[in-house]
Amino acid sequence: MAMALDHVVIAVASLEQAMADYRRAGFTVAAGGRHPGRNTANALIVFEDGSYLELIAYSAPSPEERWWRVLEAAGEGLVDFALLPRDIDAAAADARERGLVELTAVPGARNRPDGVRIAWSSARQQRHDLPFLCADITPRSLRVPEGEVRRHPNGATGIAAVQVMVRDVAASLARYRMLLGPEAVEAGVVRLQGCEIALHAEQDRARGEGPGAITLSVDAPREGLRFDPALTHGVAIHVR
Repeated sequence: MAMALDHVVIAVASLEQAMADYRRAGFTVAAGGRHPGRNTANALIVFEDGSYLELIAYSAPSPEERWWRVLEAAGEGLVDFALLPRDIDAAAADARERGLVELTAVPGARNRPDGVRIAWSSARQQRHDLPFLCADITPRSLRVPEGEVRRHPNGATGIAAVQVMVRDVAASLARYRMLLGPEAVEAGVVRLQGCEIALHAEQDRARGEGPGAITLSVDAPREGLRFDPALTHGVAIHVR
């Protein structure tokens, strides 16, 4: 079975302002908490399909982290995205066997506002045309809220597509085949469970390789629904 999209990461200058602006744009936003050992806090916009947008902000310069470097150099916006494997160790081993040898395991944790500590494991590689893998150690329901928080006044129900900017489309498609298996790439599009990834060539992008736009599913046709980049903090959001 194809992997599902786990989440898309949006780096912002002020978490409080971003939360307020996304609420103005019709999203339900939940406080996420703080990451121990890092200068970061986050908030989540969770959809009915289980995927979510992560708003993340830094309380101090963190030049050792790529997300901070992108935020500092290119401003607010999309910085990364993650897939949800059923078994992260098996998925990483399969990818290495197919030739993606640089995958590295990275632990992660977050302290929620209610004091609950959650933990996960991720697998990352050196370039950012590919997503990273993110798998829960504590129950996923602790990391990704359920219930009414997944309902949004603007009608958004999930992430249907991620547009990814890459240096070389053919080379990146080959890397996706190594990460996910050859069956995941069809007619130049990467097929996930309930979502697709479309690659676009961009040589001189200030943000480097990585997500460039997202497309949301909505619960009914909504003529004229548009998202102001001033409210989405630089993120291009489309609907279908």
